[in-house]
Amino acid sequence: MSVLTDNRTDTPPRSWYKRNEIAITPWLFLIPAFLFFFVYVISPIFQSFQVSGYAWDGLGEKEYVGLENYRELWDDPAFYTSLRNNLIWLVLYLLAIPAGLFIALFLNQTVRGIRIYKSLFFFPFVISQVVVGLVFTWFYDPTFGLLNSVIGVFGLGPINVLGDPTYVTYGIIAAGLWPQTAYCMILYLTGLNAVDPEQVEAARLDGAKGWKMLWYVIVPQLKPATFIAFVVTIVGALRSFDLISIMTNGGPFGESRVLSFYMFEVALSEYGFRMGYGAAIAVMLFLIMLCFIAYFLYSMYKEEKGR
Repeated sequence: MSVLTDNRTDTPPRSWYKRNEIAITPWLFLIPAFLFFFVYVISPIFQSFQVSGYAWDGLGEKEYVGLENYRELWDDPAFYTSLRNNLIWLVLYLLAIPAGLFIALFLNQTVRGIRIYKSLFFFPFVISQVVVGLVFTWFYDPTFGLLNSVIGVFGLGPINVLGDPTYVTYGIIAAGLWPQTAYCMILYLTGLNAVDPEQVEAARLDGAKGWKMLWYVIVPQLKPATFIAFVVTIVGALRSFDLISIMTNGGPFGESRVLSFYMFEVALSEYGFRMGYGAAIAVMLFLIMLCFIAYFLYSMYKEEKGR
């Protein structure tokens, strides 16, 4: 008589975490990043909306004033000057994107000494905005600056770029374009490494070259880099502060102010400690940024959805 034995062993049931480990583990790594993002980004945004409804010096009691800070903005000429300068920054700062693209196309070639050229064009990106501001302040100096030395050769008189309300904003933007163009160049250099060589070769066989090759073959494949360049450049233009603080401190006569610098002036400088009014300016700046970024995100979403 044979005895049939069951060699199977009963395995203990797995825990809920073990059954969902693959799905849960990535979220566990993301939780710290989400917490930091909520505490240092999302929470201050809502706090700015809240503070903008008060008259507050940052230390004493808050006095609720509702929309009074926004009504005051409506009649504040310094606010409109700052807003106008921000729009000028926004339009001219976008020149960094095509400039970065053309420099990247040049540096993507295989020519002698290309590493030296790459280092020279990459250099502005790694130096501090403070250094950039000081360099261009010396460059624009009407007594010993290189700019006036060059135009003096052609018999033109000295130009006080940073002391003239007509030129000051454009002079600071030119300083900001130097490192911003280098940043866009790096984005496009990375994007050019992902360009499909088979598409390029097929276009060449079809007779495409020069501008047609660039516009119809290369640029469409650089859309991810272009999107990042647009968003970063727009945000950089709207939150410009460092160069203005270093080069002019908002002068002359407040003509080089932008919204971020004016917000600092009214909230934290010797002009006032008006936290509520500064928060109202910050809210307006946030809404302007939100509109531009939402537009680009929506455009990218529609394009991806249409494929």
